[in-house]
Amino acid sequence: MFQKILLFFLILVFSSGCFSNNGTKLRISATTWIGYSPLFYAKAKGWLDPINIKLLNVVSLSENMYLYKAGNADAYVGTQYEYNILVNEDPTLKPVILFDRSHGGDVILGNKTLDEYIQTDEVINVYLEMDSINSTLLQDFLKFHKLRNKEIHYINQDQLHIASLKNDTLEKPTLIITYTPYNIQLRKNGFHELASTKDGLELFVADALFTNEKTFHIHKEKFVQLKKFIDQAITVLEEDPQEFYLTVKPYLLEVNFNEFQNSLGDIIWINKELSTELSMRLNEAGLPTRGLL
Repeated sequence: MFQKILLFFLILVFSSGCFSNNGTKLRISATTWIGYSPLFYAKAKGWLDPINIKLLNVVSLSENMYLYKAGNADAYVGTQYEYNILVNEDPTLKPVILFDRSHGGDVILGNKTLDEYIQTDEVINVYLEMDSINSTLLQDFLKFHKLRNKEIHYINQDQLHIASLKNDTLEKPTLIITYTPYNIQLRKNGFHELASTKDGLELFVADALFTNEKTFHIHKEKFVQLKKFIDQAITVLEEDPQEFYLTVKPYLLEVNFNEFQNSLGDIIWINKELSTELSMRLNEAGLPTRGLL
């Protein structure tokens, strides 16, 4: 395994001269979602510098979107929700590289039982990132469990702040819309899972790297090489998860190896050749598959 990594690194160093002067830097923004960890592995290994890519670490999906809209990032990783908002402003926006689909990684936590939410006449506080897939998750949950008639108080916060909530300090019925690895800390803080993209929700959520046609054309060689790095990182993860975890640990929350391993069960990698069925589901979710690397 380590011989494979060494060989790959030597090839990278040998070929770095081809990329070191390859135009301007490509800035990519990413959140700390388990499905984006291959990007942080590539960064930690020093693979991105030789090809002039800078990875920007942000704490929310909406911040991701705003960085891109403001021109402070050239590409971003996110879900179909952010894509379907931004593509209305730039029709040339497109997914370039697929990462994963959520299979329990997007979750709804609470401080009450589902029956208590159904029966309550109180206002329900909901903590979430408003301008993100969190909103779609919430609406799917309310519809699925027939809670649309409830009065909802929306509290817009990034996931880092949300993860600091503690069950024993909240009196009102509360819902938390979050994702791996933030849900790990929230469970430790006393909240329990009510639904996820594995169970109790009908929503299909996929993650990809997005940019527009102009940026893709300018930085095409970088995107092609980045795709190879992502695939290589996922291979390392599958063959040597301990080494992968230790490498990306500085970019994660306080998550131990066992928790990291368990969280991998909440996603399904879709970086390889797509099946016809998955391609159809992606298109139905609003993510075009044509032109993917």
